[in-house]
Amino acid sequence: MLPYTTGLRLRPVHTICSDKLGGESVHSEQQRQKPNVLLFYLPPLEYTVDIEIILTNPDLFSLVAQYYKCHNLQISANISDVEMSISSINVTAVCPPSGENVSCCYCEDGLYNDSKACPPVSLSSKTSCGYIKDMPFYRIHCEPEPYIGDPHRTGDPVDIHMSVTLDQVFSDNLRNSSSELYKTYKDDLEKAFLQSYTCLSGFLSVTVTGFRPGSVSVNYEVKARAATFSDIHNSNKLVPKFLDPLYHLIPSSFTTEITNQTNFTVSPVDIFEGDTVTLMCEINAESGSATWYHSNQTISDSSRHSLETKFTTGISRSTLKITNITTEDSGSYTCVFSNISDHYKLIYKDMQDIPVSSLSIISYSDDTKITCNGPDIQATSTLLFCCLNIYSPSIRSDWKLNGSSAVAGVPTDKKNCTEYELNITESLCVAEKLSTVTTYTCEFLSGHGARTSQNIRVTYLRTDYVRISSSVNTSVSEGKGFNLTCKGNVSDYDSIIWEIQSGDKIQRVECASCIRTDKSIATSVLSVNLATQDWNGTYICTFSNKSSNTSANVTINVIPLPLKQNIWLDPIKTSIKCKTPQRFNCCISANTVEDYNVTFVVGEKEFQLGKKEHGNFLCYSYDYNETECRKWEESLKVYYRFVNSVEQEVESENIELRWIPESKISCSENDVFGAEEDTLIKPCPLLNNTFIRGTEIYKCNEKSWKPKRNNCVSEQINNLLIRAESLVNSPVAKTDLPIFLQQLLNETELQQNVNSSADLAAVVNILYNISAIPADASKSTIEAFLSTVDNIVNGSKMEFWAELNKRNAPSSSLLLNSVERFSENLQPVNNTFPHVSTKTLELQGMVVTENRHADYNKDFNQVGNLSANVLIEKSVTLPPNSTIVSVACSAIGQILPKNDNVYVNSLVVITTMSCKRPQNFYINMTFQKANLSLNTPKCVFWNFSLNENRGKWVDYGCIPTEEKGNVTCSCNHLTPFSILMSLVKPSDNLPADYITHIGLAISIVSLMVCIIIESLVWKNVTNNTTSYMRHVCIFNIATSLLVADICFIVNTYTNDQNAKKKREICIAATFFIHLFYLCGLFWMLSLGLILFYRLVFIFHNTSKTIQKVVAFCLGYGCPFVFAVITIAVTLPQNNYTKKDGCWLNWNDSKAALAFIIPALAIVAMNLFITGVVIIKILRPNIGDKTNKQERKTLFQIGKSLAILTPLLGLTWGFGLATIIENDQKAFHIVFSLLNALQGLFILVFGTLWDKKITEALLKRNSLSRWSSQQTKSTSLILVTPMFSMAYPLSRTFNNLCGKTGKYTVSSSEPSSSSENTSKSYSLLN
Repeated sequence: MLPYTTGLRLRPVHTICSDKLGGESVHSEQQRQKPNVLLFYLPPLEYTVDIEIILTNPDLFSLVAQYYKCHNLQISANISDVEMSISSINVTAVCPPSGENVSCCYCEDGLYNDSKACPPVSLSSKTSCGYIKDMPFYRIHCEPEPYIGDPHRTGDPVDIHMSVTLDQVFSDNLRNSSSELYKTYKDDLEKAFLQSYTCLSGFLSVTVTGFRPGSVSVNYEVKARAATFSDIHNSNKLVPKFLDPLYHLIPSSFTTEITNQTNFTVSPVDIFEGDTVTLMCEINAESGSATWYHSNQTISDSSRHSLETKFTTGISRSTLKITNITTEDSGSYTCVFSNISDHYKLIYKDMQDIPVSSLSIISYSDDTKITCNGPDIQATSTLLFCCLNIYSPSIRSDWKLNGSSAVAGVPTDKKNCTEYELNITESLCVAEKLSTVTTYTCEFLSGHGARTSQNIRVTYLRTDYVRISSSVNTSVSEGKGFNLTCKGNVSDYDSIIWEIQSGDKIQRVECASCIRTDKSIATSVLSVNLATQDWNGTYICTFSNKSSNTSANVTINVIPLPLKQNIWLDPIKTSIKCKTPQRFNCCISANTVEDYNVTFVVGEKEFQLGKKEHGNFLCYSYDYNETECRKWEESLKVYYRFVNSVEQEVESENIELRWIPESKISCSENDVFGAEEDTLIKPCPLLNNTFIRGTEIYKCNEKSWKPKRNNCVSEQINNLLIRAESLVNSPVAKTDLPIFLQQLLNETELQQNVNSSADLAAVVNILYNISAIPADASKSTIEAFLSTVDNIVNGSKMEFWAELNKRNAPSSSLLLNSVERFSENLQPVNNTFPHVSTKTLELQGMVVTENRHADYNKDFNQVGNLSANVLIEKSVTLPPNSTIVSVACSAIGQILPKNDNVYVNSLVVITTMSCKRPQNFYINMTFQKANLSLNTPKCVFWNFSLNENRGKWVDYGCIPTEEKGNVTCSCNHLTPFSILMSLVKPSDNLPADYITHIGLAISIVSLMVCIIIESLVWKNVTNNTTSYMRHVCIFNIATSLLVADICFIVNTYTNDQNAKKKREICIAATFFIHLFYLCGLFWMLSLGLILFYRLVFIFHNTSKTIQKVVAFCLGYGCPFVFAVITIAVTLPQNNYTKKDGCWLNWNDSKAALAFIIPALAIVAMNLFITGVVIIKILRPNIGDKTNKQERKTLFQIGKSLAILTPLLGLTWGFGLATIIENDQKAFHIVFSLLNALQGLFILVFGTLWDKKITEALLKRNSLSRWSSQQTKSTSLILVTPMFSMAYPLSRTFNNLCGKTGKYTVSSSEPSSSSENTSKSYSLLN
């Protein structure tokens, strides 16, 4: 099938045509859905239709094509009064077949394809296809050649510049247009040209324009409205025919110059010096070469010029790239495409002028100096600017700081100028940047390489200033907190001073704990956690040096609001009767001008209250009547809410209120109701100027409220407590502390002032509050504090301490914490601490110098007839100026809550450091025993957070060493330390200890014998897979237990001899004991799993290699993981081993669970496997049994238990009983006996009771002829020697597996089923 396309030119008609040629069909592009039908619509003048003709016979193609080419068909018809005529038919494209559904199409001469891919190739050519197009075709393939000019000949005429060469010697007369030679040549040539080019479409004229040397080159112009390249070429061929041969015209020298058919582009549009410019010329024709000219000078490749020309089918493109262009490169650029053939030369030519502009900055900011740190640095802004000599939208600007683009300012572009608003921050005012020149660079870039820049130098300066910022606006309520931050730029200052001005009074803030100063950033922060009226005023922050002071101030108004602890409530705890009014009272100090909004809140209900003056108090009362009767003993949240003028509020303590039904009421005095044994809590009575802290507790007994306990504080102590609460939150706390301490000491020395447990607890609270105040370490201040402690811990106060401990009050622990905190906050005077001792306390300290060359070694021997020593070696690295303070206490240890059966038997030593404790820190403390009859010393420290914050002695983190009458504790932390000792050394487990040591010795020998026997008979007893795995397990069990037992014995001997001096030995011994005991247990688990596998999966076989890999991974891999994880997790916290022995810790880290859990899990698993074995033994005997059979079954069960119990580690199960019933000695003795003798049991029941092993031993030593004969009598002895039906237990197992009766051995290879049964039993025998 051979398709090709024809073009029909139609005159105005509206016609439907059909045509057939030799049975072939003709289809129109527009009506391809309707074969053989063409539908045309009337165009304005004429219409061209492409028709695709498909020929099944290729031989017809040349005939059809020639027919259409050679005949000008004039066909006309009148259809519906519209005349249609076909004026011409032209063949345009030929598509011979080149595969299924694909054709290779060519254009005929004078035609071209719009895809630029169709060359003028004849059908017979064997060159490659012009283009491939799927069939059928849906568009025009080839079109007529493009015209030079208007193809419709309606536009302006075009001038076609042409030239031709005459093979003659050039005469200068041809340069003169008035010479006869010139005129003759011109006339003759124009006549020949006129006759030749007349046939051009739309031809108008032809004129000779001149002559050039080089032979004789004739320049002429052809003017026509339209012409094709083919037409011009054909006319060129006619010129020699009409020209006198004497002119010697060279036919191949015709040159056509086309100047308006080139696509000339320049990028970028706006060109500046330094740009990279790209010039591109493109024509829709094939060209042989391309040449570029600049001002008539040929351009060649160079360092700045790059030429690239590409010729593709139908397109020629040439690119000229000029880098770093200059103004000298301005001018006209011409691109010339040349196409030379045998008959003519075709030139495409175009030219453009390229202007190149210079890029320069004509104005910019002057160098400047800027103050970078004034308070108004953000109020005004500084602008830098640069302006360019030219404006172009393509130019962008950029700002850089010291050559880097990371600039934090705000740039703005305005036509040919750019502005930059400086972002001035205090970061520019750091010392290293001051007075140095900062260079800002404005840069203009074209985006194509052109750029210009200008540097503007800015010098930053600063002035001294101070600013204060507040976390609150200007007001804060009492009881609330606020922060003031003082920042300055003062580069050289000695100190930052805070002062408060109230009226004419200015006082310095002496509160080291609330002031944090960072000299590196010249910042000081004043933090007030609880504001009182003492903090009301104007705050002045001053940066002070020898020559000048720079300060700033801010005013803070403290708005009155009662503190929670200063709200008096009555009652504090009570019961209320339903539908009966009951009065609730609340009072605060009247020393305020604030008018509070007070609300009484009961659950979801709120009641507004009015105030009444009651002496020096403002009181608020409310008669509450509960109308909704609630459930018995249901309680609600009841409290008072105070709101001040700035809408800040405080809630009182909650009142414990519950409803009581009338049937339960026993006490009803003064309308205060309660059931029998109910508790009523009321506040202490109000005094004239203040109310007393504490409570009065009543109990309903026999229908009346009877006093139970009076916790009210004495008036003197109460006043001191209120002053202490105010002092600790005062701006002059440090200044007033020595005076207050002296007053406190004086009051506590008077016996009558501390005459109750409430007074005692109040004094402890006072000491705890003031211990937070940093105090100068003057001897008088320290003595006042320590002597006050002496006064409340002397013998006369022990009754009160016992009462407090009985009530579980945290007072004794709080007192110890107060002493520790006081020593920690002491500040050295003249870089020293005085040595101060009182009746029960002794204090010493040291300041760490920059070059520390001495240990911290302090002896305490002046209190309680006891001595102690504290040693921190100089190898411990501490920062310079850090402090170490130690306090020894002889009496505090006696008032702390006691642990069961143990007593504090030494001084209590407190050591504090002002710096963070470094790594690898150790402190060594040596204590003298107070009572030499006490035993079992423990190094302990007081943990304040335990026992519901009442504290408790704990013993981790220290290693004790006992020598004569002293105990040395080496600890890795700092807290109050002492030693605890018991009255009698525990001897509860003495029998178990003896059994353990003796039993382990026997086991070690037995396990060694077991290993030797296994080695001797190994080849004789490992003939099949199951026997092999059984003996592998037994051998590894014996080896693991042997190593563990040896480590245990060596570790015990080391502990007794060295008293844990060598901590590393203890850790190593614990690790190996843990590891190898677990290995023994996991090998027992492997043995049990193999037994279970052979009992349950009778007909399944697994290779020996797989079983061995699994067993070794389980036997050694799992224990190693447990042991390594345990030591890795607990050793860094020093909680790996027990404090009184070398075994895994239980009390602190529960590290012992890493042994207990896997051990008990293995015991449970093996116990289950043992149960399976017993069930298997019992199964064949279900039903009626003779006594003999029952006895045999019981014997088999007993034998199985005797074998499996030691081999599967079931004796470890008794350890669970020792955990549950720790006090039962019997369990400890049984557990010790069974596990200590486990090696002996393995030897007896796992080795010697195995008939196969005994026979192998007899055979090896030739002690039994019967054994030798027995070996020869059966060919199965090497495979299953102990599974013949002669063995009762084996026979039982065979019956379990469905086999009864006797086996007849007829070959040396057992059946698979019998082998599996035998393998199962070989684990037990």
